[in-house]
Amino acid sequence: MNTHDDPAEPPRPAASDLPPPVSPPVAAAAAAPVLPAAAVPVEQVVHKLAQDLLRERRSERRWKVFFRLAWLGLALAIAWGVFVGNRFAAPPTGPHTALVEIRGAIQADGQNSADAIIVGLRAAFESPGVQAVVLRINSPGGSPVQAGIVHDEIDRLQARHGKRVYAVIEEVGASGAYYVAAAADQIFVDKASLVGSIGVLMDGFGFAGTMEKLGIERRLLTAGENKGLLDPFSPVNARHVAHAQALIDKVHQQFIDAVRAGRGERLRETPELFSGLVWNGEQAIELGLADRTGSLDYVAREVVRAENIVDYTHRGTLAERLAERFGAGVGESAVLMLRELVPQMR
Repeated sequence: MNTHDDPAEPPRPAASDLPPPVSPPVAAAAAAPVLPAAAVPVEQVVHKLAQDLLRERRSERRWKVFFRLAWLGLALAIAWGVFVGNRFAAPPTGPHTALVEIRGAIQADGQNSADAIIVGLRAAFESPGVQAVVLRINSPGGSPVQAGIVHDEIDRLQARHGKRVYAVIEEVGASGAYYVAAAADQIFVDKASLVGSIGVLMDGFGFAGTMEKLGIERRLLTAGENKGLLDPFSPVNARHVAHAQALIDKVHQQFIDAVRAGRGERLRETPELFSGLVWNGEQAIELGLADRTGSLDYVAREVVRAENIVDYTHRGTLAERLAERFGAGVGESAVLMLRELVPQMR
C-alpha cells in the first residue's frame, strides 16, 4: 500500500516580520485661511476717475477745435470764391485758340445752361489774342430753348467780332448739341463720333388703365378746358395730342431751318436726314452734317494756326460750384416731373 504525502505548505511569516500598515493620508484639518486683498485707498480711486474725466474732456475739446477750424476754412474758401473768384487770373496774351467746352446735357441749370456757355463765348470773342473759337462738344442734346439761345448768340458774336468758329464733336454731338454745332463755320468729327439726331420728342407715361384696375378715380378740376393737357392720369385726349404734335413739329422745323442755314449747300438731304436718326462720323461727312475728321489739337494747329489753346469755358466761382454740388438735390423731383411736358432734343 503506497502512502501519498501532501506537498508541504510554505512557512508563514511571523507577525513581527510584517511591515507596519500604511494609513491613508489624513486631510488637512482646515483649509489655509485666505488673506483679504489689500484695500485700495479711496483717494487713489477718486484721483484715477478725475484723470479719466480730464482726459475725455481734453479729447472732446480737441475735436471741437478741429471742427471749428474746418468750418472756418470752408467759410474762407467760399468767401474767396464769392469776392475774389478769378480776379487774379492773368488774361492770356499772344495769339491763341479759344476753347469753349459743352459736356453733358444742355439744360437751364448747371454748367451747360445757355447763360454759362455764353459767358465763355463772350469772353473768347472779346479777347484780342483769340484767333478763332473752338467748341468742343460731348453732349447728347437737351433743351431746345437753351440750344437755340446759344446758337443765336454765336451768330451775333460772329457778326460783331468777325472771328471764325469751329465745332469739334468728340464722342457725341446729337440733337440740341448738333443744333449748337450747326452755327459753326466748320464741324470736325472723329470717324466713330455719333452725330445728328435732328428731331424733337415729348415723352411721358399714361396711368389711366392702371388706376381703373386698382379702383382709383382721378378727380381733376381745371379752370380752362385745356389746362389738363396730357395729364398722365387721364385718358388720352385726341385734341390734346394733336395740339402737342403741332407744337413739337414747329420746334422741329426751327431746328431744320437752323441746320439748313448753317450747313447750306454742303447738306445732301435725304428723306431720313431730319428724321431723328444718328450717324457715325464718316456717314455724317458724307451727308454734309460734318466737314472732315479732326481733333481739337488738329484744328488749333492746322486750321487756326495757333497751337496755344486757352480754355474759356465758364465753370463758375468756387461758391457757385459748392452751391451747385450741395443744392443739386433740392427740388429735383419736382423739376423732373415738370420736364416731362417740356420738349427735349435728345
